[in-house]
Amino acid sequence: MAELHVIDDALAALLADITPVTAERVALPDAAGRVLAEDVTAQLDVPPYTNSAMDGYALRAADAGQRLPVSQRIAAGTPAMPLAPGSCARIFTGGEIPPGADCVVMQERVEVEGDAAIIPADIPAGDNVRLKGRDVRQGDVLLSAGERLEAAALGHLAGQGVTEVAVRRRPRVALLSTGDEVIDPGTPLKPGQLYNSNRPMLTRLLATFGAEVVSQISVPDDAERTRELLAQAAEDADVVVSTGGVSVGEEDHVKASLEALGELTMWKLAIRPGKPLALGHLPRRQGGQAHFVGLPGNPVSGFVGAWLFLRPLMGALLNCPDLAALPCVTARAEFSTSTGPRQHYMRVTLTFDAEGAHARAFDDQNSSVLSSCIQANALAVIPPHRDIAQGDSISCLWLMG
Repeated sequence: MAELHVIDDALAALLADITPVTAERVALPDAAGRVLAEDVTAQLDVPPYTNSAMDGYALRAADAGQRLPVSQRIAAGTPAMPLAPGSCARIFTGGEIPPGADCVVMQERVEVEGDAAIIPADIPAGDNVRLKGRDVRQGDVLLSAGERLEAAALGHLAGQGVTEVAVRRRPRVALLSTGDEVIDPGTPLKPGQLYNSNRPMLTRLLATFGAEVVSQISVPDDAERTRELLAQAAEDADVVVSTGGVSVGEEDHVKASLEALGELTMWKLAIRPGKPLALGHLPRRQGGQAHFVGLPGNPVSGFVGAWLFLRPLMGALLNCPDLAALPCVTARAEFSTSTGPRQHYMRVTLTFDAEGAHARAFDDQNSSVLSSCIQANALAVIPPHRDIAQGDSISCLWLMG
């Protein structure tokens, strides 16, 4: 009987000697969700000049508590003149603080009399003033290599006038579906057939993890054809992912084909769902090799396996620390369960209140019940040979793309 490996060993084997994919330069609007390939250094101070945080009046704090003439009007984008002694300036949000002023009083606290303003007495220096370089100073590292460019990061870059950035190219993935019984939606089902739910599910998950599915291949239950299609898939992909065909049935040809073509580094894991999982490499004719991940055919096993293995693999290829591991949340179990010799990854929904996090499990945790994954936002990790009662503290992996 083949040895069952633990998940830490499988991850170590999967991520050993990973070389990140190459970089490419893209226009900033096209960089959304991509991973920076190099540090970006700030070329400008942010804000670029000291300015007002609100509409009001700029003055010297020492002049507070007096009736001051309004010597100038400063709108955002309008250059400020030095503040005349013993005066204040009408200023608007984002307007440049005039030289000589050191605070701003909001307009609601000021009484206006003709061309003068009556300033309250309790205005400290620096009040409502945003100093030049408060957010970013020229020469600072604005964003570090390995960061994912989401909304705030894109805004940060645009604020520097950046028009293009160096990002890691998306890892190319060939997605293979095995089995004569698996057909695409749109074709009437015959007896014994089922629709391919893994293909769209994994395509979306891989995109969420930063990858690009470059081919989708249906693999029949034929040993020779399985070898041909695996070899073909490896030529144009960084990673070949298959679903099904990695168990021990007579029509499961993926494991044997992988061993014949390349290298099987690990097979069978002590986890539930997802015991029949194959890891290895496939050689390319032009040199080098593609990583191989063989997921089980059951859709829940494929879903869980994608989060546990494909996500960190893409993180390593993209050199993106955020994808290296899922965030772990300690939660109160709102269910009871018992495990056998395999570590169980239960689909749960995390909710939060004043008492902390609560994990509620889907009733049917069978590996064929894909509906258990729709509302799940976490995987509760239940170690082997463990009895969990309601109220026990458990660890949950938060599913974040």
